[in-house]
Amino acid sequence: QVQLVESGGGLVQAGGSLRLSCVASGRIFSINAMGWYRQAPGKQRELVAAIVSGGSTNYGDSLKGRFTISRDIAKNTVYLQMNSLKPEDTAAYYCNFVVKQGYGRTSYEYWGQGTQVTVAS
Repeated sequence: QVQLVESGGGLVQAGGSLRLSCVASGRIFSINAMGWYRQAPGKQRELVAAIVSGGSTNYGDSLKGRFTISRDIAKNTVYLQMNSLKPEDTAAYYCNFVVKQGYGRTSYEYWGQGTQVTVAS
């Protein structure tokens, strides 16, 4: 019912920057939260950054200051600005939306397909 499409990943040299975008389409009544997670091969998926409906944000350990999450609610879009990239940032990055599809308390969670970020050393 909701589709998330990510873009902006690619290959970048250490110290470089990338900006990821994720746009949602489909049945969205309201958005409770948006977030970015990443997963490297053999590693657990970890939080990169999240932003809740009130606008407050939280970041994974050691990422605040290099990564910035932002949103455009009108466009159902969340962004991740990544600066000073390091080889250890290499991973598949997934966007996540928690949405309501009508009045009431029921929320639904959706994930994007992932976009690969590779930081060359």
